[in-house]
Amino acid sequence: MPLKLTYHIRSIVLMLFLLLPAVVTAEVVCENRNPAVPITTPTSDFVLHNDGTVTHTPTGLMWMRCSLGQTWDGANCSGEASTYTWADALQAAAQNTQFAGYADWRLPNRRELQSIVEQSCWLPAINAAVFPNTPAGWFWSSSPYANNGGRAWYVYFHYGLVNHYSKGYAVRVRLVRARQ
Repeated sequence: MPLKLTYHIRSIVLMLFLLLPAVVTAEVVCENRNPAVPITTPTSDFVLHNDGTVTHTPTGLMWMRCSLGQTWDGANCSGEASTYTWADALQAAAQNTQFAGYADWRLPNRRELQSIVEQSCWLPAINAAVFPNTPAGWFWSSSPYANNGGRAWYVYFHYGLVNHYSKGYAVRVRLVRARQ
């Protein structure tokens, strides 16, 4: 009897092991995923809203699902993401405060923007089920670079890197709202 039970348990464990990669990869959607890297922003960490916004449960932040310049069509982001210098990005955030019934949208700080990077993905390094059609490029944060007044922090969604860049370069923007 114990031998049959052991065989049965081994069979169950083997089946679970074989099915696990399918379960894990279903939690994040990206074209290029490294299965050796743990998922950092599973879809289950987000509440998807029908109005083009999403709430990141661990941080409580509400994000626009599309980059500025793109349009939410109810299921996807269409169009080209606009690019802005850092000063123009701050101004665009101030001017685009009315979206989905909320009037307090802003440019995220460096750590907030970094919180939506999907470390297991690249090209772009973001969960595409949550943020569809995100360009694999630079996105401004509101954080200036302290060691050089002409630079500010950005997140590079190509690979998910964080670095500083000249404020005069034009890069993309995604807006956020404070904790709920």
